[in-house]
Amino acid sequence: MAENHEGEVKLLGFVGSPFTYRVQLALKLKGAQYEFLEDNLEHQSQLLLKYNPIHKKVPVLVHNEKPIIESLVILEYVDETWNGNPILPEEPYPRALARFWAKFIDEKCLSAVWKAASTFDEKEREKAVEESQEVLQILENELKDKFFGGEALGLVDIVGTFVAFWLPAIEQLVGLELLTSEKFPKLYNWSHEVLNLPVVKETLPPREPFFAAFKARLESLTPSK
Repeated sequence: MAENHEGEVKLLGFVGSPFTYRVQLALKLKGAQYEFLEDNLEHQSQLLLKYNPIHKKVPVLVHNEKPIIESLVILEYVDETWNGNPILPEEPYPRALARFWAKFIDEKCLSAVWKAASTFDEKEREKAVEESQEVLQILENELKDKFFGGEALGLVDIVGTFVAFWLPAIEQLVGLELLTSEKFPKLYNWSHEVLNLPVVKETLPPREPFFAAFKARLESLTPSK
């Protein structure tokens, strides 16, 4: 059973990162107090190198000087450490399913969308868009209730904030049309349900830092003329 071992909690992250945000949302759901320390891959701090010397990436949760890395691992740690608003189901089978779909979003959805957004060859982009839509259709078929977690926000919904918030921003930036109410009505409605939750509204990052970082990343990939 989770216990509220508050202690000293620090989160090393990057504003605008979907991986950092999911940890912030989980901590907010649990009512955990923490210090946010801005970091990024271009200007890695000594703290980041100290707490995550292997991957040198954010987010990193530091609880009483003990670092936890990888956002999905951090989410489970948060759920097991702080009481209230469970993120994962109690029963083993639903827990396993939640872990599977969270990993599916990370490994399939994020990569497909990024490929569609960053590919400049027209044929390759069409292929990537088709792949993205196939992945979204799988999520559409899996959504049975108000949220993936049932009637309350759960692990898959938290990880899926990428689809609800970051995907529309990417669509706007590069002129894609992926998540529409016509093609994916359940997923589209779910995304609005998620974004309208007070706990999500209060913690969503401003779009500007993400826009700027994503635009810079795209420009770095643009073929020279």
